[in-house]
Amino acid sequence: MHSIIIIDDHPLIRRGIKDLITIDDSFEFTGEADTGEKGIEIALALQPDIILLDLNMEKMNGLETLQAIKATEIDAHVVILTVSDNEKDIVAALRAGADGYLLKDMEPEDMLKRLHDVIEGHIVLSQKVSEVIIQGLHEEAQNKTRQQATLTRREQQILSLISKGLSNRRIAHKLNIVEGTVKVHVKHLLRKLNLRSRVEAALWVVEQKTQKKNNRA
Repeated sequence: MHSIIIIDDHPLIRRGIKDLITIDDSFEFTGEADTGEKGIEIALALQPDIILLDLNMEKMNGLETLQAIKATEIDAHVVILTVSDNEKDIVAALRAGADGYLLKDMEPEDMLKRLHDVIEGHIVLSQKVSEVIIQGLHEEAQNKTRQQATLTRREQQILSLISKGLSNRRIAHKLNIVEGTVKVHVKHLLRKLNLRSRVEAALWVVEQKTQKKNNRA
């Protein structure tokens, strides 16, 4: 059974998520907090498998909380759960190390499926979030040409695995290298391709494959 805590300053949201999680026997709701500071304390004490984190909170916001969590010994999948589909918020959260970005208006069944996916090491996104990122890529392509730099063989391998939704940890395990090495390769390939996050990289690969299919048709 996988443990979940939620950090959100809205009591109704916390109650709703708790009720939803109890439906699935694979998950256990183990704690909640209404501020980032309290959330970090609870996460340190309980060491949950998943942290659901609101983005827009007073005092310590979700992004600040995420950055603080990543700087601790908390080894949890952190998934942003928010109402914001703003591209800047999405990119900032993913750059800060979020393992997913879900919108609060998604269907309950879809949310549970995404939680199962994140446990397996995948980066999870709401459908609308994926669409926002893809639209951003299209708009960027109109303003500047993406550098078609030659990636090394290892960078190509890692890019392919990123496009399948694998986390750095799972990529490292699959390629039998340390996670730190994966992070370095990801940083290099993002810079070469002029992309801002691993999620953009994954969507860019899908976009390139789609364009090739359309060109062949």
